[in-house]
Amino acid sequence: MQEGKRQKQIAGLLNEEMNMIFQKLGLSMIDGGMVSISSVKVTPDLLEARFYLSFFQVKDVNSALKKIEDRHHEIKRELVSRVRHQLRNIPVLKFYKDDTLDHVFKMEELFKKISEGRPPEGDVK
Repeated sequence: MQEGKRQKQIAGLLNEEMNMIFQKLGLSMIDGGMVSISSVKVTPDLLEARFYLSFFQVKDVNSALKKIEDRHHEIKRELVSRVRHQLRNIPVLKFYKDDTLDHVFKMEELFKKISEGRPPEGDVK
């Protein structure tokens, strides 16, 4: 199902504001690694916002995600103060680990193994 225009607008607004909130609250650097919001998806009824977080060089991703979820109320309060004039209802915030980078690395490794198994194209007899 394709996202509607309003969903994209709200997702963009939430992404922008949440990035600033993460920096302000010190959540962009956890356990010596970097945390960033890779994407935001808003449900069609605009009642739930799903934040997909990318973790770079974070030792324990699950504990970092738990730290963020533990500060959920603080994050939501900050978000409400920033967007209360733009949104009638503040959606429920959900945080997920974005594993697309893991899939990209796995695919690159598979392609590398496949290419190593074949002879170079210039040496075909």
